[in-house]
Amino acid sequence: MNLLIELLAFAVAIGVLVVVHEYGHYSVARLCGVKVLRFSIGFGKPLFQWVSPKTGTEWTIAALPLGGYVKMLDERETGGAPIPAEALPHAFNRQSVWRRFAIVAAGPVANFLLAIVLFALVFATGVTEPAAVVAAPTPNTPAALAGFDGGETIVAVRAENAGESERVRSWSDLRWKLLGAAFDHKRVVLSAKDAHGTSDFQLDLRGVTEKDVDDDFMSRLGFEPGGGKLTVAGVQPGSAAQKAGLAVGDRLRAINGIPTDNATAFIAYVKSHAGTPVTLQVERGGQALGKLEDVRIVPQSQRDDATGQQIGRIGAELATQVPSIDVRYGPVESLQLGARRTWDLAVYSVRMFGRMIVGEASLKNLSGPVTIADYAGKSARLGPSAFLSFLALVSISLGVLNLLPIPVLDGGHLLYYLVEAVTGKVVSDRWQLVFQRAGLACIVALSAIALFNDLARLIHF
Repeated sequence: MNLLIELLAFAVAIGVLVVVHEYGHYSVARLCGVKVLRFSIGFGKPLFQWVSPKTGTEWTIAALPLGGYVKMLDERETGGAPIPAEALPHAFNRQSVWRRFAIVAAGPVANFLLAIVLFALVFATGVTEPAAVVAAPTPNTPAALAGFDGGETIVAVRAENAGESERVRSWSDLRWKLLGAAFDHKRVVLSAKDAHGTSDFQLDLRGVTEKDVDDDFMSRLGFEPGGGKLTVAGVQPGSAAQKAGLAVGDRLRAINGIPTDNATAFIAYVKSHAGTPVTLQVERGGQALGKLEDVRIVPQSQRDDATGQQIGRIGAELATQVPSIDVRYGPVESLQLGARRTWDLAVYSVRMFGRMIVGEASLKNLSGPVTIADYAGKSARLGPSAFLSFLALVSISLGVLNLLPIPVLDGGHLLYYLVEAVTGKVVSDRWQLVFQRAGLACIVALSAIALFNDLARLIHF
């Protein structure tokens, strides 16, 4: 069933993105007076065809749905057959360089506009997200060095000694703001509330490298969602947890006197205490705060397959219920935030790709169709907001990818037109063929790396 959901979500995502991208080309071509011969969704054998009596455009759905194209009237693609004189003004190659530039750029631009609309819908309809409450940070992480103890709610962020404070509404909002500051290697000031009032914390992000900017970015900084309930969801037979008397439903309040409300920090502490007794403060049976039991437990020493080192395990499955917040904006603010989020993600994608080229970021960040299908299915199961956000993210990635100055992509053609605009001369067919072969080699290499990463994630090697 999960596979069916993934395939269906993937098909919907790719279908929507391809239609929007190609319709961008189509609509601007029509505005410029260019005749569009075919609008195809997919490649290969046509499954469905329809010719518009008004425009003469052939609308096609083909067998291979991974892509699409818009075929325009062009003297270079007629196979030597002449074009009637009355149709020549409507040929793509007869248009001015700036009209051709606009037609080609319209595809990626349409993807960015789609992302703005999708993000705006998410912001306007509202989404439930974890609140920006931090758990007790791991020692010596940037969060710990900034002075966070755990339990603080971050409400604003600003650059050190400059700029106005930006409101932090949720954990996701906090992550994006810190991500931007980390890329710029800045020190920022975080305003946070706790039981004693509001305090400022200086967070130093200058030591964060590009390799640190991944899915574990917040954890590397020492930030984990906190303020929630950490409970035992399961106990393995014969484990240290069972021997100590832990039971499903027990709420873990502290470990060796350190308050705990986050599974990640709790597991890290247990791992570092293999064979060493620790004392858990446990709340049972819905007892009121203050009526706690002390449970002494000795984490069993086991070999970690990833590092080869001995780590501690207690054999308990944990569940964290963190406080959440409903984030909702007005129509105008939603569009503004949608445009800003799209811009931030596009810039982030370009910078990340550039750092992968120069070796400052791992090529493991590239993902292919398998990973996209996996995330499409996961986001679809989470609900409309998650799926729309995923769709916006992939739309931005598609737009950025197509703007890369690689021949065979839209960006390669735009580069040709810029050269033509500056020099007044069209790039020769000979050089276009050379660049096209090089560009095709780049695309094949990138696709191979992305597919390898997909397979590596599937089989975990």
